[in-house]
Parts: sequence; C-alpha cells; structure tokens
Amino acid sequence: MDTEAAQHTERDRSPEPADTEREGEGSRSAAVSGPGTAPADEEPDARPTPDAVPAPEADAELAFVRPELSPSARRWRRAGVVTALCLVFLLLVSTFVMQPFLIPSRSMEPTLNTGDRVLVNKLAYRFGSEPQRGDVVVFDGSGYFGDSDYIKRVVGVGGDRVACCGEQGKLEVNGEPVDEAYLYPGDDPSTVPFDVVVPEGSLFVLGDHRSDSADSRDHLGSPGGGMVPVDSVIGRADFIGLPLDRSGSLDAPDTFAKVPRPGGAHG
Repeated sequence: MDTEAAQHTERDRSPEPADTEREGEGSRSAAVSGPGTAPADEEPDARPTPDAVPAPEADAELAFVRPELSPSARRWRRAGVVTALCLVFLLLVSTFVMQPFLIPSRSMEPTLNTGDRVLVNKLAYRFGSEPQRGDVVVFDGSGYFGDSDYIKRVVGVGGDRVACCGEQGKLEVNGEPVDEAYLYPGDDPSTVPFDVVVPEGSLFVLGDHRSDSADSRDHLGSPGGGMVPVDSVIGRADFIGLPLDRSGSLDAPDTFAKVPRPGGAHG
C-alpha cells in the first residue's frame, strides 16, 4: 500500500515540471516582446506610421501663393505708383512753393490777358522780403476787396504817398512822376483823382488796364481805404505758363527806380 501510494505520488508529481516549463515559456515570450511585436492573442496596431500621416487640411488653407504678375501688369503698377508720387509732389509744390492761377478778366492787360495761366511764387515774401513797387501780386481780397483772389500791380508800399494826377498827368509816388510803360494803350493813369499815404504793412495796388480795373482807387471809402494788407498777399506772379506763345517771366519794370523813399531820400 505504501509502495502504491508512493508510485501514485510520483506519477502525480511528474506533470509539474512540464507545467512549469510551459509557464516559463509563456513568460520568456512576454519578456522578449518589444515594440512592434504583438502578442499572439492580440491584433497588430493599425495606427499609421508618422511618414504615412497626411498634412492637415488647415495647413493647406493657410498656404498663400502670390500670383505672378505679367510684364504688362508690372508696368501698369509701376506707372500707377509713379503717377501717385507725381501728384503728391505737385500738391506739395502748389501748396507751399508755386501755385498756378487763371487770369479771369482784362484788368491787367496788356501784361496779362484773359485766360493766361500764371505761376505765383509763394516763397517770394516768406523769408523777410516784402512786396516792392512794380511787383505783380496775387492777394486774398476777403473783407475789403471782395470774397476772391485778385491780381494787381503794386504802386505804393508802406509810408509812400501816392497821388494822381498832377500837372504832368502822371502817377506820382513820393512826389516823383513815373512813366508807366505797362499801361493799356490809350489809358490814362487814372480818371479818378486821389492822394493817399499808404499805412505801414499795407500796399496800394492798381491794374494795368486802368479803364477796366477795380482796384485800390475804387475802395478808397471802404474799410481799409483800398489798402491791401501785406499779410493777405499769396505770392508774386513770376511766370506766364500758358498759352505757350506768351510764356515767359514777369520781371519788375524799372518804372519806380527814381522814386525817393518816404521822407524825400531816393532809394
């Protein structure tokens, strides 16, 4: 009985090593399993590799490719930029340096005709200089001549005594008769007598076409006495731009060269 029990015990123990070996094999199999190696009882990983992942659609939406311009389009764009720069430059010049004016009437004939376009130097009196006798100036007449810009010739400056017409029938400045070669043919220096003293900081102005000019003579009884404040002067007409057959500079005549300064001293 003991022998049989011992034999049964040995037979019962014999399978144990096999069972242990199988468990060890399962352990060794799990131990060497690494990335990419799937256990036998699991499905392989279906996730794509990084190289196979497509670019997100958002990147495609953010991408922007500048269209290539044709040669003609580039030329037009360049021409537009140049034109814009030219317009800005002309605006700056017209505002601060040289401004064109259209002559609307006959009041300055024969020096300036109706329709002439003159260029007015706006810097002529901006750096300490002041209008001189004989200058053709453009001024703002608001408040004393009318609500507009005017163009006339300066015949008297601050302190001058201007009168017309004496025994010689000429315009006199500080007692000196002057020969006004620029007058419209057949016109008298004035058909309206006057004798005034120009206040400091003011001008006495007349048109060259005296019989067809509303100027300081016509406003002697108005506020300011027909005088033009120097501060209202926009600039000096220096050049006739159009028409081309009349283009040229407007130089001050030597008409007033012999006129003495106020008080009798010749200048």
